[in-house]
Amino acid sequence: MSPVLKRIQSDQELPAKADVVVIGGGIIGASAAFFLAERGLSVALIEKGYVGGEQSSRNWGWCRRQNRDERELPLSGVSMQAWDQFAAKIDEDVGFRQCGLFYATDNPQQLAEWEQWLALARQFNVNTKMLTAREAHDRVPAQGRRWLGGVHSVDDGKGEPAIAAPTIANGARKFGATIHQECAARGLDIVNGAVAGVITEKGIIRSQAVLNAGGAWASLFCRQYGVQFPQASVRQTAVRTHPTTNLGEAIYTPECSLTRRLDGSYTLAVSGRATLDITPQGLRYARWFMPMFLKRLKAVQIGVGRSMFHGPEALASWNGETLSPFERIRVLDPRPSRRTIAAILKGVTQQFPALAGTEIADSWGAYVDCTPDAVPVISASDHVKGLYLAAGGSGHGFGIGPGIGRLAADLVANDRPCVDPTPFRLSRFFDGSRVEVGGL
Repeated sequence: MSPVLKRIQSDQELPAKADVVVIGGGIIGASAAFFLAERGLSVALIEKGYVGGEQSSRNWGWCRRQNRDERELPLSGVSMQAWDQFAAKIDEDVGFRQCGLFYATDNPQQLAEWEQWLALARQFNVNTKMLTAREAHDRVPAQGRRWLGGVHSVDDGKGEPAIAAPTIANGARKFGATIHQECAARGLDIVNGAVAGVITEKGIIRSQAVLNAGGAWASLFCRQYGVQFPQASVRQTAVRTHPTTNLGEAIYTPECSLTRRLDGSYTLAVSGRATLDITPQGLRYARWFMPMFLKRLKAVQIGVGRSMFHGPEALASWNGETLSPFERIRVLDPRPSRRTIAAILKGVTQQFPALAGTEIADSWGAYVDCTPDAVPVISASDHVKGLYLAAGGSGHGFGIGPGIGRLAADLVANDRPCVDPTPFRLSRFFDGSRVEVGGL
């Protein structure tokens, strides 16, 4: 069962034309639409299901600079600023709270990695401090654990995944954007190698600029036009409690993470545990992804299921006149893993007995779309003029989503980019650059 999602209305009329069409109503697409509309461009945001319906409402909700890869740190600063400003610009709460995040560990290697990251943090003015063993115990008092130390990322915070993307999309509408849900983009109208429009199931929108922010579906959409985007999705599971005892706002331990939601409930998850489904797309890009999966996921299960034949990584062919895979699955809503749910509950209740009797309100699965280096792609396509790509959050895309949307908007509008876009170019996978797997 998916988390309770804030639902927003769609605009009835599909516009005949738009300066920019944004495909995909997740946190990245909604943010890009907001920043494009804010600067006065006409924007149509189209979503095959519901705004925020897939991974953008199914994550932890952490908005952080802490432990980010060096390539993402400038963009994470842009993101935190955007999170901070959304409520005033939109005049509506997006659920962001600057509460600080607390990490504790009894793993010496993990602690050493956090300490090593501090030098990088200073270069980028990240407000973070190491916790002594005693401080870690004071902040994260877990039963039966002897923490070696921890981290307090002072200025980081959390968002509310069930309301963030829909509220930001509504904000884009205040600046003139139109929103079209249950309206899949089947393909592009291309004239002389350049985008001339977007073919949707409800008609065509004339436009010379299209941003593909389709999350797990982005590579499948690009493939129609010979645009290779190495992308793989892993299936993850999270659990939500009913409102319960307050143990803190956002806590990480090696066995679990706890994020307190606005209603007093907790989202519970465990880092690094996922299922990698064998799919045609996965096999196609397997050699690209092995270093990333080996480094970043400590408990990967290999599975074969429906996604071999259905969904964003299956083989598919269609045209602008026929039903597309995007219409066949409006919202990716995979079953949660019972094994992972059991591991989450065990990790939480052993360490935090106060939650032992807490009832579980719901649990859900989600597809996390990844790139080979675990850094997003925010880039123009070299193959099709006017086609841009913003996807590949790699399990930490929610918090940095507004920054990805902002940089994508800068590129599409041909404005000065808010950060150097070079690390996020799609061509890095094909131009002989060394692919270095990013940190968490």
